[in-house]
Amino acid sequence: MTLDRTRWCELLVGLERVEVLDVVRLLERLVVTVESTDRLMGCGACGTRATIKDRDRVELADLPAFGCPVTLVWLKRRWRCVEADCSAGTWTEDRPDIAPARSTMTRRAGVWATTEVGRHVHSVAWAAQELGVAWHTVMDAITLWGEALVEHPDRVGATAAIGVDETSFLAATATEGTRWVSSICDVEGRSVIDVIEGRQARDLDRWLTDQPEAWKSAVTIAVCDLHEPFRAALHRHLPDATAVADPFHVVAVGTRCVDATRRRVQNDTL
Repeated sequence: MTLDRTRWCELLVGLERVEVLDVVRLLERLVVTVESTDRLMGCGACGTRATIKDRDRVELADLPAFGCPVTLVWLKRRWRCVEADCSAGTWTEDRPDIAPARSTMTRRAGVWATTEVGRHVHSVAWAAQELGVAWHTVMDAITLWGEALVEHPDRVGATAAIGVDETSFLAATATEGTRWVSSICDVEGRSVIDVIEGRQARDLDRWLTDQPEAWKSAVTIAVCDLHEPFRAALHRHLPDATAVADPFHVVAVGTRCVDATRRRVQNDTL
């Protein structure tokens, strides 16, 4: 059995087709420098074998190792076509398995942060602390990977019951009115399907119009409070669905009617 310590290091880094060039500890952070092992690159325009023009030093926040934050330094090749008449000129190496273009985090770190915040209900600040980066760095990665998950057609699937409710998102100021958002939920699966801006019928109309007819035809129950714009929009798009009101609001309306009657009778008799 031969001792290949370089291979051991590459296995610990855990990236395919990369060579580990250096590992140093700076203060409380590990800095791992890597380079792709891909040696051949053809020009996408003319097919000529390209040459390396330069290497860009790209610093990426990576997953922690042994309880220590990690920065992955990727020496990203800049390729050049040797054909003088070729329009391609130069281009940079593309390795989406390491990191998306213009990202400040590795792919695996971004996916990890998205999973921790989205599935395990950790805060963005917690994920940023674990990775040793700024809050906005993690939030940018969550936006990148999270939007793809939210837009995936299989994320929710068919449901027989949906619910709609609105909430105040930003309080009114001297120059802006109160901003509202409305949440559409899968009542059966107890999960949020989407969050839209506004609380008017046209806002829910627009969202329901974008949904597939097969998906809407499977909905047999539509739940909302006594907000009339929601009821009207749901009835237009889901005419066969049974309208169900939140018991809290039904009881509240009944209680207000009893109170109004009590006050009227009391005022009439005094």
